[in-house]
Amino acid sequence: MAQIHCYVPDEIAKQAQRKATQSGLSLSRYLAELVKRDAGASTAWPKGYFDIFGKWEGAPLERSAQPPREKRLKLR
Repeated sequence: MAQIHCYVPDEIAKQAQRKATQSGLSLSRYLAELVKRDAGASTAWPKGYFDIFGKWEGAPLERSAQPPREKRLKLR
């Protein structure tokens, strides 16, 4: 995960810390949520993204064999 460093006026920093505390979040988490919301962080592909590359005309894609699941101890 990327780490971003920025400078803001002291009063803005105090206001941000107050808002984070009121929200029950750390300042870092609060600011990360604001940035995600503002940047419109979306996991969806942009509309028409796959049209750029044309239609796949090769052999059907297949997933390779997966190793067996690891065995874990049961929690008590």
